[in-house]
Amino acid sequence: GALVMVGGPSDGPWIGPLAASIKALLVSPFVSQRLIFFLAQTNQADLGTLRDLLQAGKVRPVIDRRYPLSETAAAVRYLELGRAQGKVVITLE
Repeated sequence: GALVMVGGPSDGPWIGPLAASIKALLVSPFVSQRLIFFLAQTNQADLGTLRDLLQAGKVRPVIDRRYPLSETAAAVRYLELGRAQGKVVITLE
């Protein structure tokens, strides 16, 4: 398999995302996954297109299950099974 490290510049210090990449590089000789780095470079036009798609309902998140806050432990157990087909959402009551 492959582990894709996704990151990009943010308004804060740039060392934060870099630290995770450095850790991954140090671990890479000892794991079976290939490491692939993807650096996101956002621009105003792309963000505008994404906004338009979201507003038109053409992009929707895939939600596998929803759990109330009181069942967070059950949600984590479900995630640990590795069978989630989308996001697992914790809802506030």
